[in-house]
Amino acid sequence: MLINSEPHQLRIMFTGLITAVGRIAQVQALHAGSNSGSRVVVQAPPEWLQGVALGDSICISGACMTVVELRPPSFAFDVSTESLARTTGIDVPGALVNLEQSLTLATKLGGHLVTGHVDGIGRVEDFVPVGESWHLAVRVPAELAKFFAYKGSITVNGVSLTVNRVVDEAQGSAVVHVNLIPHTLQNTNLHTLQAGCTVNLEVDVIARYVQRMLGAQPGHEAQSL
Repeated sequence: MLINSEPHQLRIMFTGLITAVGRIAQVQALHAGSNSGSRVVVQAPPEWLQGVALGDSICISGACMTVVELRPPSFAFDVSTESLARTTGIDVPGALVNLEQSLTLATKLGGHLVTGHVDGIGRVEDFVPVGESWHLAVRVPAELAKFFAYKGSITVNGVSLTVNRVVDEAQGSAVVHVNLIPHTLQNTNLHTLQAGCTVNLEVDVIARYVQRMLGAQPGHEAQSL
């Protein structure tokens, strides 16, 4: 557990409750060559960065990144080629990104515990209005399908959502269905989704530990998702 020098500051987790939507203003290679990571500059709403310091963690559409440059209302983070290969939408100039500052000991936990570690990339199968809300269906990779359950939690682009239905498929993948209320659409980048889009996914941390306990075997080495 990492606690910084500020009193009552716990900088390790997020809630999945988006507090702002920013826009990627600039993407620049960190060095020459095809394997270069990127420095990404994000334009945030005025005053949103109040209290943020260099080295703090911010969740960018589901991916935990470290602030390396701070020029309010903009900030920058560096992202490696490995992270770029495992995420989507965090290095696209002009793209909207969901923002959340990390938890403190005084933060109200209204969503669920989110680590900011993207477990995989999902693909939007359907995104249509149903009454006053919207129905979102996301195809999740086979290695993640077992972690999602009816009324459980899923993080999509950093947003904490409740699973309404899970449809398992023969090839091992699954389609996870959720309902989005108007407030969620108005205060996140999820309103930009359409069929075929890719999204960052994180499984519920409790499901992760349950799977580990059930699957632990002598001599077996736990692997990352």
